[in-house]
Amino acid sequence: MTDLSKIPVTVITGFLGAGKTTLIRHLMQNPQGKRLAILVNEFGTVGVDGEILKSCADENCPVENIVELANGCICCTVADDFIPTIETLMAMPQRPDHILIETSGLALPKPLLKAFDWPAIRSRITVDGVIALADAEAVAAGRFAPDEAAVQAQREADDSLDHETPLSEVFEDQISCADIVLLSKADLAGEAGLAAARALIEAEAPRKLPILPMTEGIIDPRVILGLNARAEDDLAARPSHHDGHDDHEHDDFDTVVIDMPEVTDPADLVARIQRLAREQHILRVKGYIAVTGKPMRMLVQAVGDRVRHQFDRPWGHLPRRGQLVVIAEHHHIEMAAIRETLGA
Repeated sequence: MTDLSKIPVTVITGFLGAGKTTLIRHLMQNPQGKRLAILVNEFGTVGVDGEILKSCADENCPVENIVELANGCICCTVADDFIPTIETLMAMPQRPDHILIETSGLALPKPLLKAFDWPAIRSRITVDGVIALADAEAVAAGRFAPDEAAVQAQREADDSLDHETPLSEVFEDQISCADIVLLSKADLAGEAGLAAARALIEAEAPRKLPILPMTEGIIDPRVILGLNARAEDDLAARPSHHDGHDDHEHDDFDTVVIDMPEVTDPADLVARIQRLAREQHILRVKGYIAVTGKPMRMLVQAVGDRVRHQFDRPWGHLPRRGQLVVIAEHHHIEMAAIRETLGA
Protein backbone atom coordinates (compact mmCIF):
# COMPACT_ATOMS: atom_id res chain seq x y z
CA MET A 1 0.00 0.00 0.00
CA THR A 2 1.10 3.56 -0.67
CA ASP A 3 2.08 5.54 2.42
CA LEU A 4 -0.03 8.68 2.28
CA SER A 5 1.45 10.25 5.42
CA LYS A 6 3.45 13.44 5.05
CA ILE A 7 7.22 13.29 5.41
CA PRO A 8 8.35 15.57 8.26
CA VAL A 9 11.00 18.17 7.46
CA THR A 10 13.16 19.94 10.04
CA VAL A 11 14.61 23.28 8.97
CA ILE A 12 17.89 24.06 10.73
CA THR A 13 18.78 27.72 10.53
CA GLY A 14 21.30 29.93 12.27
CA PHE A 15 23.92 32.54 11.69
CA LEU A 16 27.28 31.87 10.09
CA GLY A 17 29.27 29.29 12.01
CA ALA A 18 26.63 28.68 14.67
CA GLY A 19 27.14 24.92 14.41
CA LYS A 20 24.42 23.70 12.04
CA THR A 21 26.59 21.10 10.30
CA THR A 22 27.90 19.80 13.63
CA LEU A 23 24.33 19.34 14.86
CA ILE A 24 23.32 17.47 11.71
CA ARG A 25 26.32 15.16 12.07
CA HIS A 26 25.12 14.33 15.58
CA LEU A 27 21.60 13.62 14.28
CA MET A 28 23.06 11.35 11.58
CA GLN A 29 24.89 9.39 14.26
CA ASN A 30 21.74 9.17 16.40
CA PRO A 31 18.85 8.77 13.93
CA GLN A 32 16.42 7.16 16.38
CA GLY A 33 15.74 4.36 13.91
CA LYS A 34 14.80 6.80 11.13
CA ARG A 35 16.12 6.86 7.58
CA LEU A 36 17.28 10.44 7.03
CA ALA A 37 17.76 12.64 3.99
CA ILE A 38 19.62 15.94 4.09
CA LEU A 39 19.42 19.01 1.89
CA VAL A 40 22.28 21.49 2.32
CA ASN A 41 21.91 25.01 0.92
CA GLU A 42 25.24 26.85 0.97
CA PHE A 43 26.09 30.44 0.11
CA GLY A 44 28.86 29.95 -2.42
CA THR A 45 29.97 27.50 -5.07
CA VAL A 46 32.20 25.28 -2.93
CA GLY A 47 30.09 22.79 -0.94
CA VAL A 48 32.14 22.50 2.24
CA ASP A 49 29.25 21.59 4.56
CA GLY A 50 27.88 19.02 2.11
CA GLU A 51 31.29 17.36 1.83
CA ILE A 52 31.58 17.16 5.62
CA LEU A 53 28.19 15.46 5.90
CA LYS A 54 28.82 13.06 3.01
CA SER A 55 31.94 11.85 4.81
CA CYS A 56 29.61 10.76 7.66
CA ALA A 57 27.11 8.88 5.46
CA ASP A 58 25.95 5.44 6.63
CA GLU A 59 23.06 3.04 6.10
CA ASN A 60 20.63 5.35 7.91
CA CYS A 61 21.62 8.28 5.72
CA PRO A 62 23.42 7.04 2.58
CA VAL A 63 25.43 9.45 0.48
CA GLU A 64 22.72 9.60 -2.20
CA ASN A 65 20.36 11.03 0.45
CA ILE A 66 22.63 14.05 0.98
CA VAL A 67 21.91 16.74 -1.59
CA GLU A 68 23.69 20.07 -2.01
CA LEU A 69 22.16 23.20 -3.51
CA ALA A 70 25.01 25.70 -3.74
CA ASN A 71 25.26 29.29 -4.95
CA GLY A 72 21.57 30.05 -4.74
CA CYS A 73 19.01 30.48 -1.98
CA ILE A 74 16.47 27.65 -2.20
CA CYS A 75 13.63 30.01 -1.36
CA CYS A 76 14.61 32.14 -4.38
CA THR A 77 14.80 29.17 -6.75
CA VAL A 78 11.81 27.16 -5.58
CA ALA A 79 10.57 25.92 -8.95
CA ASP A 80 14.00 25.26 -10.46
CA ASP A 81 15.84 23.70 -7.52
CA PHE A 82 13.91 23.15 -4.30
CA ILE A 83 10.76 21.42 -5.59
CA PRO A 84 12.60 19.01 -7.95
CA THR A 85 15.06 18.12 -5.19
CA ILE A 86 12.30 17.35 -2.68
CA GLU A 87 10.44 15.33 -5.31
CA THR A 88 13.61 13.34 -6.07
CA LEU A 89 14.09 12.52 -2.38
CA MET A 90 10.47 11.42 -2.03
CA ALA A 91 10.72 9.22 -5.15
CA MET A 92 13.69 7.20 -3.87
CA PRO A 93 13.19 3.42 -3.64
CA GLN A 94 13.53 3.75 0.13
CA ARG A 95 11.67 6.92 1.00
CA PRO A 96 13.26 8.90 3.84
CA ASP A 97 11.45 8.99 7.16
CA HIS A 98 12.66 12.51 7.93
CA ILE A 99 14.32 15.27 5.90
CA LEU A 100 16.77 17.76 7.42
CA ILE A 101 17.36 21.07 5.64
CA GLU A 102 20.46 23.05 6.56
CA THR A 103 19.93 26.60 5.34
CA SER A 104 22.67 29.01 4.40
CA GLY A 105 23.87 31.07 7.34
CA LEU A 106 22.57 34.12 5.47
CA ALA A 107 19.13 32.70 4.72
CA LEU A 108 15.83 34.15 5.84
CA PRO A 109 13.75 31.15 6.92
CA LYS A 110 10.23 32.48 6.39
CA PRO A 111 10.36 32.55 2.56
CA LEU A 112 11.49 28.92 2.72
CA LEU A 113 8.49 28.01 4.88
CA LYS A 114 6.23 29.61 2.27
CA ALA A 115 7.72 27.28 -0.34
CA PHE A 116 6.15 24.32 1.45
CA ASP A 117 2.75 25.62 0.36
CA TRP A 118 3.54 24.88 -3.30
CA PRO A 119 0.90 22.53 -4.77
CA ALA A 120 3.51 20.02 -5.96
CA ILE A 121 4.59 19.13 -2.43
CA ARG A 122 2.22 20.57 0.17
CA SER A 123 0.20 17.36 0.47
CA ARG A 124 3.33 15.23 0.81
CA ILE A 125 5.63 16.98 3.30
CA THR A 126 5.23 19.14 6.37
CA VAL A 127 7.60 21.33 8.38
CA ASP A 128 8.01 19.37 11.61
CA GLY A 129 9.88 22.31 13.16
CA VAL A 130 12.33 25.15 12.70
CA ILE A 131 15.46 24.91 14.84
CA ALA A 132 17.48 28.12 15.15
CA LEU A 133 21.06 27.91 16.34
CA ALA A 134 22.70 30.91 17.96
CA ASP A 135 26.33 31.19 19.00
CA ALA A 136 25.90 31.76 22.74
CA GLU A 137 29.21 33.56 23.17
CA ALA A 138 28.54 35.95 20.27
CA VAL A 139 24.97 36.69 21.30
CA ALA A 140 26.05 37.33 24.87
CA ALA A 141 28.45 39.94 23.51
CA GLY A 142 25.54 41.60 21.71
CA ARG A 143 27.04 41.25 18.25
CA PHE A 144 23.77 40.47 16.49
CA ALA A 145 21.24 41.95 18.90
CA PRO A 146 21.86 45.71 19.11
CA ASP A 147 20.42 47.87 21.91
CA GLU A 148 17.07 48.97 20.50
CA ALA A 149 16.89 52.08 22.67
CA ALA A 150 20.34 53.22 21.57
CA VAL A 151 19.54 52.56 17.92
CA GLN A 152 16.30 54.49 18.22
CA ALA A 153 18.20 57.41 19.75
CA GLN A 154 20.61 57.35 16.81
CA ARG A 155 17.72 57.37 14.35
CA GLU A 156 16.14 60.38 16.06
CA ALA A 157 19.45 62.20 15.88
CA ASP A 158 20.10 61.31 12.23
CA ASP A 159 17.25 60.24 9.97
CA SER A 160 19.72 58.97 7.37
CA LEU A 161 20.77 56.06 9.61
CA ASP A 162 19.29 52.62 9.07
CA HIS A 163 17.54 51.38 12.22
CA GLU A 164 19.24 47.98 12.00
CA THR A 165 22.16 46.38 10.24
CA PRO A 166 21.53 43.58 7.71
CA LEU A 167 23.12 41.08 10.11
CA SER A 168 20.73 41.88 12.91
CA GLU A 169 17.73 41.50 10.59
CA VAL A 170 18.90 38.05 9.53
CA PHE A 171 19.44 37.04 13.15
CA GLU A 172 16.06 38.35 14.32
CA ASP A 173 14.18 36.72 11.44
CA GLN A 174 15.78 33.37 12.28
CA ILE A 175 14.74 33.67 15.92
CA SER A 176 11.21 34.80 14.98
CA CYS A 177 10.67 31.72 12.80
CA ALA A 178 12.00 29.22 15.32
CA ASP A 179 10.17 26.59 17.34
CA ILE A 180 13.28 25.93 19.45
CA VAL A 181 16.47 27.96 19.85
CA LEU A 182 19.71 26.12 20.59
CA LEU A 183 22.52 28.12 22.20
CA SER A 184 25.57 26.51 20.65
CA LYS A 185 29.11 26.56 22.04
CA ALA A 186 27.66 26.75 25.54
CA ASP A 187 30.98 25.63 26.99
CA LEU A 188 32.70 28.75 25.63
CA ALA A 189 29.98 31.11 26.86
CA GLY A 190 29.85 29.88 30.47
CA GLU A 191 26.89 30.29 32.79
CA ALA A 192 26.97 34.09 32.74
CA GLY A 193 27.22 34.15 28.93
CA LEU A 194 24.35 31.70 28.57
CA ALA A 195 22.17 33.81 30.85
CA ALA A 196 22.98 36.96 28.87
CA ALA A 197 22.34 35.24 25.52
CA ARG A 198 19.05 33.82 26.76
CA ALA A 199 17.88 37.24 27.93
CA LEU A 200 18.74 38.84 24.58
CA ILE A 201 16.94 36.15 22.58
CA GLU A 202 13.89 36.28 24.83
CA ALA A 203 13.74 40.02 24.20
CA GLU A 204 13.84 39.48 20.41
CA ALA A 205 11.47 36.50 20.20
CA PRO A 206 7.85 37.28 19.24
CA ARG A 207 6.60 34.53 21.55
CA LYS A 208 7.94 32.33 24.33
CA LEU A 209 10.40 29.80 22.93
CA PRO A 210 12.36 26.90 24.44
CA ILE A 211 16.01 28.03 24.60
CA LEU A 212 18.44 25.20 25.28
CA PRO A 213 22.25 25.12 25.67
CA MET A 214 24.28 22.84 23.41
CA THR A 215 27.97 21.97 23.12
CA GLU A 216 29.61 20.29 20.09
CA GLY A 217 26.20 19.74 18.47
CA ILE A 218 25.16 17.20 21.10
CA ILE A 219 21.50 17.21 22.12
CA ASP A 220 18.88 14.49 22.49
CA PRO A 221 17.25 14.16 19.03
CA ARG A 222 13.90 13.54 20.70
CA VAL A 223 13.94 17.15 21.89
CA ILE A 224 14.14 18.68 18.41
CA LEU A 225 12.61 16.06 16.09
CA GLY A 226 8.94 15.07 16.10
CA LEU A 227 7.65 18.52 17.05
CA ASN A 228 4.74 18.31 14.58
CA ALA A 229 4.76 22.11 14.41
CA ARG A 230 3.29 22.30 10.89
CA ALA A 231 5.14 25.58 10.55
CA GLU A 232 3.90 26.14 7.00
CA ASP A 233 0.39 26.62 8.47
CA ASP A 234 1.63 28.88 11.27
CA LEU A 235 3.31 31.73 9.36
CA ALA A 236 1.36 34.51 11.05
CA ALA A 237 3.00 33.65 14.38
CA ARG A 238 6.45 33.99 12.79
CA PRO A 239 6.88 37.69 11.92
CA SER A 240 9.66 38.83 9.60
CA HIS A 241 11.30 42.12 8.71
CA HIS A 242 10.39 41.26 5.12
CA ASP A 243 6.68 40.58 5.59
CA GLY A 244 4.73 42.22 2.79
CA HIS A 245 7.55 41.75 0.29
CA ASP A 246 7.24 39.17 -2.46
CA ASP A 247 10.93 38.40 -2.41
CA HIS A 248 14.09 39.17 -0.52
CA GLU A 249 17.57 40.13 -1.51
CA HIS A 250 20.98 38.71 -0.70
CA ASP A 251 22.75 41.72 -2.16
CA ASP A 252 23.93 42.72 1.31
CA PHE A 253 26.40 39.82 1.16
CA ASP A 254 29.00 38.60 -1.29
CA THR A 255 30.96 35.38 -1.50
CA VAL A 256 34.25 34.77 -3.29
CA VAL A 257 36.25 31.58 -3.79
CA ILE A 258 40.02 31.86 -3.38
CA ASP A 259 42.29 29.20 -4.88
CA MET A 260 45.04 28.53 -2.36
CA PRO A 261 48.56 27.17 -2.90
CA GLU A 262 49.97 24.53 -0.57
CA VAL A 263 50.87 25.96 2.81
CA THR A 264 53.83 24.92 4.94
CA ASP A 265 52.68 26.45 8.23
CA PRO A 266 48.99 26.11 9.21
CA ALA A 267 49.54 28.51 12.13
CA ASP A 268 50.56 31.23 9.69
CA LEU A 269 47.37 30.67 7.68
CA VAL A 270 45.29 30.91 10.85
CA ALA A 271 46.98 34.23 11.67
CA ARG A 272 46.22 35.49 8.15
CA ILE A 273 42.54 34.55 8.45
CA GLN A 274 42.34 36.30 11.83
CA ARG A 275 43.91 39.37 10.30
CA LEU A 276 41.38 39.22 7.47
CA ALA A 277 38.53 39.23 9.98
CA ARG A 278 39.96 42.15 11.95
CA GLU A 279 41.07 44.38 9.11
CA GLN A 280 38.50 43.62 6.41
CA HIS A 281 35.47 42.63 8.51
CA ILE A 282 35.18 39.19 6.91
CA LEU A 283 32.28 37.20 8.42
CA ARG A 284 33.15 33.66 7.45
CA VAL A 285 35.95 31.63 5.88
CA LYS A 286 35.64 27.92 5.16
CA GLY A 287 37.25 25.41 2.85
CA TYR A 288 40.11 22.97 2.37
CA ILE A 289 43.88 23.48 2.35
CA ALA A 290 46.76 21.29 1.16
CA VAL A 291 49.62 21.27 3.69
CA THR A 292 53.10 20.43 2.43
CA GLY A 293 54.12 16.93 3.42
CA LYS A 294 50.67 15.95 4.70
CA PRO A 295 48.63 13.31 2.85
CA MET A 296 45.38 14.51 4.41
CA ARG A 297 43.49 17.68 3.50
CA MET A 298 42.99 20.31 6.18
CA LEU A 299 39.45 21.53 6.82
CA VAL A 300 39.29 25.21 7.83
CA GLN A 301 36.24 26.78 9.49
CA ALA A 302 36.38 30.41 10.68
CA VAL A 303 33.77 32.70 12.16
CA GLY A 304 35.22 36.17 12.48
CA ASP A 305 38.65 35.74 14.04
CA ARG A 306 37.79 32.39 15.66
CA VAL A 307 39.48 29.78 13.46
CA ARG A 308 39.23 26.02 13.73
CA HIS A 309 41.18 23.58 11.58
CA GLN A 310 41.69 19.83 11.44
CA PHE A 311 42.85 17.15 9.02
CA ASP A 312 39.65 15.42 7.97
CA ARG A 313 40.43 12.91 5.21
CA PRO A 314 43.15 11.82 2.74
CA TRP A 315 43.32 13.61 -0.60
CA GLY A 316 43.43 10.21 -2.27
CA HIS A 317 42.97 10.55 -6.02
CA LEU A 318 41.61 14.10 -5.72
CA PRO A 319 43.86 16.94 -6.87
CA ARG A 320 45.67 18.65 -3.98
CA ARG A 321 43.88 21.92 -4.64
CA GLY A 322 43.15 24.25 -1.76
CA GLN A 323 40.12 26.53 -1.87
CA LEU A 324 38.62 28.91 0.67
CA VAL A 325 35.15 30.45 0.54
CA VAL A 326 35.14 33.99 1.94
CA ILE A 327 31.84 35.64 2.91
CA ALA A 328 31.43 39.30 3.85
CA GLU A 329 28.97 42.14 3.62
CA HIS A 330 28.90 43.47 0.08
CA HIS A 331 30.92 46.63 0.67
CA HIS A 332 33.74 44.75 2.42
CA ILE A 333 34.66 42.43 -0.46
CA GLU A 334 37.97 43.54 -1.96
CA MET A 335 39.37 40.62 -3.91
CA ALA A 336 42.94 41.89 -4.26
CA ALA A 337 43.24 42.68 -0.55
CA ILE A 338 41.77 39.31 0.43
CA ARG A 339 44.14 37.41 -1.84
CA GLU A 340 47.12 39.37 -0.54
CA THR A 341 46.21 38.79 3.10
CA LEU A 342 45.70 35.05 2.55
CA GLY A 343 48.90 34.75 0.51
CA ALA A 344 46.98 33.37 -2.48
